[in-house]
Amino acid sequence: MACFITMLTEAMPAGLLLWISQDFGISASYGGQLVTVYAAGSLLSAIPLITLTQGMRRKPLLLLAIFGFAIVNIITAFSTSYMLTLVVRFFGGVFAGLVWSLAAGFAIRMSPPHLAGRAIAIAMLGTPLALTIGIPTGSYLAGLIGWRTDFIVMSALTMILFLWVIMSVPDAAGQKKREHLSLFQVAKMKGVSVVLFVTLLFILAHNTIFTYIASFISNIGLSEHIDLVLFIFGIAALAGVWGAGLTVDRWPRKSMILSILLFAVSIFALTVTSQSWSIYASIAVWGFAFGGAPTLLQAALVKTASDAIDVAQSMMVTIWNIAIGGGGILGGALLMKTGVLSLPYFVTGLLIIAFFITFLARKHGFTDKVE
Repeated sequence: MACFITMLTEAMPAGLLLWISQDFGISASYGGQLVTVYAAGSLLSAIPLITLTQGMRRKPLLLLAIFGFAIVNIITAFSTSYMLTLVVRFFGGVFAGLVWSLAAGFAIRMSPPHLAGRAIAIAMLGTPLALTIGIPTGSYLAGLIGWRTDFIVMSALTMILFLWVIMSVPDAAGQKKREHLSLFQVAKMKGVSVVLFVTLLFILAHNTIFTYIASFISNIGLSEHIDLVLFIFGIAALAGVWGAGLTVDRWPRKSMILSILLFAVSIFALTVTSQSWSIYASIAVWGFAFGGAPTLLQAALVKTASDAIDVAQSMMVTIWNIAIGGGGILGGALLMKTGVLSLPYFVTGLLIIAFFITFLARKHGFTDKVE
């Protein structure tokens, strides 16, 4: 539920862009900055906040972040100022960085050690659900009763979550001061930097092409079916989360290698196929590979970072947001200079590097050894 609300709050303006732009009297590009400042808030705050709060008990910290979402969304719902909305969206990103940094740690603390990966998969399920169900539903509601209603509903859901966490989620102590680890110390732990670098390559590859999926799909003759393409991708991503949940605790390394291979093969197939059914099949394989990746990457980070998982997770949140922004920048540059058909070749190159790093990191980073 926390991951669902976090992702929905981040991405909802993209589905409401027309209404938001008209309401504030701004262009679509300005409206899109409501997503950008949110990502900036997560990027800039995740590492400093988790580093500074290592000694705090985990449950009050999570509750603070959740309550922050309720405030952010209710102000967004009633704000008539674009600048005020931008500011509160930035703080929404700050709270999101905190939630993402804490989520994996809570999942593994609440589950048996041998099922930690599956617990992460369950927690992360909120992300694809927000993208495949939450945003389309929000767009539908906006058309019926206005876009501001979406943020009121999200605030109500957030308060329900707040009470649910109070009643059901166990607390955990923060680290004692003598146990606090610096970012450098965590980064030096065997395997942590490897997992973070593969995360950067994988998410950068995905966002380089997914950010411009409309242009790419139009180029291969499916401009009138982009909504169907995105629906297929979303459903396949949900299946990918389920698949990762089944395999992550038994074959984490093999699963990550397979995810990279499936991603690379699907992107390559899109460059050589012209049949509609094969394009849809390739999109489905891509969605499946991407859907399971967050679970597999975070499970690998849990294994390598151990008790420093919250700090390591804050580093992953930062890397993730850098990859999202970097994908948009790199993809845009390639689109202007070499054309849309250059995107899959660049993406495949990134994935080849990620594959070899993952394959070689059998001892530290990506291992099938069951703890």
